Amino acid sequence: MAWPIQELRRFVEAALVNPVPRDHRESDAAFRRRRIVVASTLVIGAAVLAWALRITPGDRLFYVATLALPVVWVVGAVSSGPLHLGYSTTRLGDRQSRAVVQSLVLGFILLVTFLAGSAVVAQIPALQDPVDRLLAHASSGSLPLVAAITAVNGIAEELYFRGALYAAIGARHAVLSSTAVYALVTAATGIPLLVFAGVVLGTVVGLQRRVTGGILGPSITHLTWSLGMLLLLPHTLELFG
Repeated sequence: MAWPIQELRRFVEAALVNPVPRDHRESDAAFRRRRIVVASTLVIGAAVLAWALRITPGDRLFYVATLALPVVWVVGAVSSGPLHLGYSTTRLGDRQSRAVVQSLVLGFILLVTFLAGSAVVAQIPALQDPVDRLLAHASSGSLPLVAAITAVNGIAEELYFRGALYAAIGARHAVLSSTAVYALVTAATGIPLLVFAGVVLGTVVGLQRRVTGGILGPSITHLTWSLGMLLLLPHTLELFG
């Protein structure tokens, strides 16, 4: 029994606790410029997100809006300053590598947790109805296209929120602050469960960003979770409903 617990502890420490040494310091002028670009992008992105998720399911304008959103995040992130992929340490702490396997595992854990929670959501109409309206975009349109848009948005969000925004906040309270902003932007959708998901997901990928110093790990975790939810959540809700 001690062996799996020890392995779990090593995994958590490597993936979410112990930062990899790096030097990403910027000049004061570059830091101020990053903050201005990040703040401007945030206002525009929040407005586009709120508009996109209020479009009637089946309306082709939905695809235009949801493709415009990642453009906003990516342009703002890239314009703000340098972004880094980052590294992680293995659970034994003996070498560094790109945070691929750790991120896939974290994304899968999040996915399983949320799908299990959908058993509760399926019993509460006030929670399920907004989720059903959101998923209607996938069922009434092209699923491969919606999946592609979901993937592009996930990467774009990580470029901005765990890339540019995280760097613009500074070293102190960056995980908490970036997660809070991410949740507030998600609140523009008017879907309470998306806000909750934003808090949970934002915290996990924020910790990954703190540990790895980059956006690769958070992006993989985000994609694993979001694409899994898109493909599996409708069936899970139907099963428990």
